[in-house]
Amino acid sequence: MNEILARRLAGVTGIAAAAALILEVPLYFVYSGPPPDANVLSRLLIGIVALGLLVMFVTAFRELVRRVSPAYEWAASLAFSAGLVYATVTLVSSGLEAGAVIAADHPIDPTIAVSGTYILYGSISRLMLGFFLTAVGFVISRTRLLPRWTGRSAYVLAAVNLLFVPSLFFGNAPADFYAANGWGTTALMGAILSYWLLAVGISTYRSSRRVALEHSR
Repeated sequence: MNEILARRLAGVTGIAAAAALILEVPLYFVYSGPPPDANVLSRLLIGIVALGLLVMFVTAFRELVRRVSPAYEWAASLAFSAGLVYATVTLVSSGLEAGAVIAADHPIDPTIAVSGTYILYGSISRLMLGFFLTAVGFVISRTRLLPRWTGRSAYVLAAVNLLFVPSLFFGNAPADFYAANGWGTTALMGAILSYWLLAVGISTYRSSRRVALEHSR
């Protein structure tokens, strides 16, 4: 895979993953009580697709760094590993929620009923995203393979995610902002990640055109 193809693949998968995440998040706020199964399974399916695309994005990002600046491949590998763990943990959470909803004979709110996902969606995911974003910010700031704002924003978002790691001490009410499964810990962080990923995906794809023009000269 050459640099231009790596930039395009990272850009396209980043944009697609972000679009799926942006579509998923509002579905959590449609119903005030236990949502119907169709709502829960739809948002989980969209989330599963988004996470699959995210795995492709972190893989393409690592390959891009390898092509542009091999000296920092180790940092890109850290970003890849943390991103892959985040996706895996969240996929497991989605599987647990989907299984509980399918097995239940009445509508349930899996964000409350499935206690095994509290820490997976919350503190563990926030920690892994913090590691991922820190590594991404470091790579971008050292290699300058993307605009400076992408690296700085990755650092800021990493810090915000890490602030939510202790949320496991603050109960399990989704209506609370700062709780193990609170809307700030899960939905808000997911929404911010999706828009950041969208911006980075667009920037990465656009950079492939610049590189292609430079190579054609």
